[in-house]
Amino acid sequence: MTRLANQHGAVNLSQGFPDFPAPKAIKDAACEAIQGDVNQYAVTWGAKPLRDAIAADFTRRHGVPVVPDAQVTVCCGSTEAMMSTMMAIVDPGDEVIIFEPYYENYGPDAILSGATPRFVKLREPQSAGHDWTFDHDELARAFSNRTRAIIINTPNNPTGKVFTREELTGIAKLCQQWGTIAVTDEIYDHILYDDAVHVTMASLDGMADRTVTINSASKTFSVTGWRVGWTIAPPDITSAIRKVHDFLTVGAAAPLQAAAAIAMGLPAGYYRDLAASYSKRRDRLMGILTSAGFVCYKPRGAYYIMTDVSSFGFPDDVAMARHLVTDVGVASVPGSSFYNDRAAGRNKLRFTFCKKDETLDKAEQRLATLKVKLRT
Repeated sequence: MTRLANQHGAVNLSQGFPDFPAPKAIKDAACEAIQGDVNQYAVTWGAKPLRDAIAADFTRRHGVPVVPDAQVTVCCGSTEAMMSTMMAIVDPGDEVIIFEPYYENYGPDAILSGATPRFVKLREPQSAGHDWTFDHDELARAFSNRTRAIIINTPNNPTGKVFTREELTGIAKLCQQWGTIAVTDEIYDHILYDDAVHVTMASLDGMADRTVTINSASKTFSVTGWRVGWTIAPPDITSAIRKVHDFLTVGAAAPLQAAAAIAMGLPAGYYRDLAASYSKRRDRLMGILTSAGFVCYKPRGAYYIMTDVSSFGFPDDVAMARHLVTDVGVASVPGSSFYNDRAAGRNKLRFTFCKKDETLDKAEQRLATLKVKLRT
């Protein structure tokens, strides 16, 4: 969709990268690291200052002790962190549970690792003020003695769902019952709205020793192109992750690791301002899309809005997404790309609001044209 957006000069509300500057402090830190000749290999599993900062931050926020030398692995983004984790813990013939809709790499990650993905539906809210939900009995039926891992993305891309403590506790009990590892993708953990609270699975009773927590600098510090991510895991799993990581990528960029360590020390006000600024953008795009005729599912975290487009009368999500980008000039992502059951997403589109006010202004002008076209 980004390629199509570029081809047609469309406003890109498809791919989740900010089009505004990263914080000056983190950019200055990267430049200083490069000028200071931090330009050779870091330790394969991550520069010590960054691993120390990651461990200290996690312990401070969640109360979970982390030994950086034994439990933290820095990777080339959270995508590689997920792939390294899956290849480290999964054997051919295993099964991996994935909630759908899901970030589109999870299914291929499981397949590349030799596992069979098992999908459990997240159901859209039935009324305002409610979040996406899943059927606990359906989830329980997905577990078996072949279930090696379950992937949990909270806050969730693409839905904006924030898993509650109650939901995570129920998942944790199933993991303990079946000997399953929880792999949690928490890259939007600072981007929360409406008093939503992020709960990390590793903080729940009995889960520190069976959870791999994945995070990155990308979304929190608006540096998606830096590709600095990490895993926090028990020592035995960390040892396996590091072996896979070493053979996949050797290591993340050394000067960017140095800068990420500095970024981890930004004051608490930075994170409050980050969430507040995204809350305003969310409300702005919600209003734009609603006025244009979309049914919007209000996200409680991350920076995406899933919409229902069935009332527009297009044959499916792909047809409407193509119409939007070529004829209206706004790029979205077809909802079916987030589902194994593609029919479940054929009436949905995802939009992102990690954009400048000017970008949203332009999207509003163009989507108003869509509204006029459909009414005439």
